[in-house]
Amino acid sequence: MQTTAPAKMLPTTAEVVVLGGGLAGAGAACVLAKAGREVLLLEREAAATHKICGEFLSAETHGYLRRLGLNLDALGGHPISHLRLVHGRKIVATALPFSGLGLSRYRLDEALLDHASQSGASLWRGQRAGVSEIDGSVDLEVQSAGTVSADTLFLATGKHDLRELRRNPETPPEDLVGFKMHFEVDSAQLRALAHHVELILFAHGYAGLQRVEDGRVNLCLLADRSWLKACGGNWPDLLEELLRTCPHLQRRLAGAIPLLPQPLSIFRVPYGFVYDPPADKPGNIYRLGDQVGVISSFSGDGMGIALHSGLLAASHYLHGLDAGHYHRRIRHDIASQIWRTGLLYRASRWPPGRRLLMGWTGLMPRSLRLAARQTRVPHAAVRQVMQLMP
Repeated sequence: MQTTAPAKMLPTTAEVVVLGGGLAGAGAACVLAKAGREVLLLEREAAATHKICGEFLSAETHGYLRRLGLNLDALGGHPISHLRLVHGRKIVATALPFSGLGLSRYRLDEALLDHASQSGASLWRGQRAGVSEIDGSVDLEVQSAGTVSADTLFLATGKHDLRELRRNPETPPEDLVGFKMHFEVDSAQLRALAHHVELILFAHGYAGLQRVEDGRVNLCLLADRSWLKACGGNWPDLLEELLRTCPHLQRRLAGAIPLLPQPLSIFRVPYGFVYDPPADKPGNIYRLGDQVGVISSFSGDGMGIALHSGLLAASHYLHGLDAGHYHRRIRHDIASQIWRTGLLYRASRWPPGRRLLMGWTGLMPRSLRLAARQTRVPHAAVRQVMQLMP
């Protein structure tokens, strides 16, 4: 794995700076570097880290990663073909309309970063940066390393906003908190989870449970902050209360061993945000991933959108299309999916909505498959990106 280069070697100018080495940023860097462009990829984390994420790779995500040349088979993810929707003691199950994969962001992001580096991108790790000036070029102040002047900036900083380029969602984020933890579960529960992703609805939020690589199980949940406070304001008490009130999770996680030193957490995520650039915004700053759109994790495909945005932006750039054209295109591709996912999410938060959702899907399990299709990046948009990519 490539390590951080000495600070004195940081270039002072670059054709393209990709700020952020997650799926969107690393994916864009792969496309640009393979096309022979000068790409400086700045990643804030100095080493591999876990990220709060459901870690479910959709068919679209599969296709994009393979198109980039990443060997997914070597990463050891767990194949997923079925979905279970759980509320209380009621369970509705159906086959997914595509084959998915459970794979941790810890492993996937590192593999894609390494692939970007081997494709020709100049990867610098442990680098935090801010924008100091936008005047034709974009000047970045890289912490303890100096100033870089970029002809074009690909902004892929995920949930981390730059002060000068904040997202400013139209509506304030809900007061929600998310947690993620990997567990080792007993062999019976590991077999029960084979090839399934489970969505568990409860009174104050929802959780996702599935296998990832190496026999690990990923629990990712979103809950009202008020409930967290009522449970004592900490992860152990919240988990204890969740297991007490949710028999399905109690069965799955009985005797489970936590595999991370502490849970990852996040709060006040601006679900539903879609970037709508003003007419006077510069044409050389492309927003990617969560910087251009944030889809609810309930049934949305955040990883697919991240890769779609990175590959679409890179392809637009290579074809001489400015950021304004790209932002109009990506908004067209993802706005409806984000809106539909928001409807499902709000239904899951409303008690009559949860009962209706369970009853509807119990009578018509295939409706879950339809919902899965309607909350993914459209096939036509995926095909367009594949055709644009060099």
